[in-house]
Amino acid sequence: MSENLTPYNETQTLETAEQHIQLAVDLIYLLESNEMPAETVLKALDIVAADFKQKLIPS
Repeated sequence: MSENLTPYNETQTLETAEQHIQLAVDLIYLLESNEMPAETVLKALDIVAADFKQKLIPS
């Protein structure tokens, strides 16, 4: 196997992964479980990303 194809080594588990990795895995599972079309998911994620980016801007 090629060295370090992912940012995590082979022995790391989801429980020890960083919080954003855990959230990404949960979101992927949720979206795939609901069999949402990829186009629909990407459009929804654009809206979600824009919403959370607005939360980063100081008011």
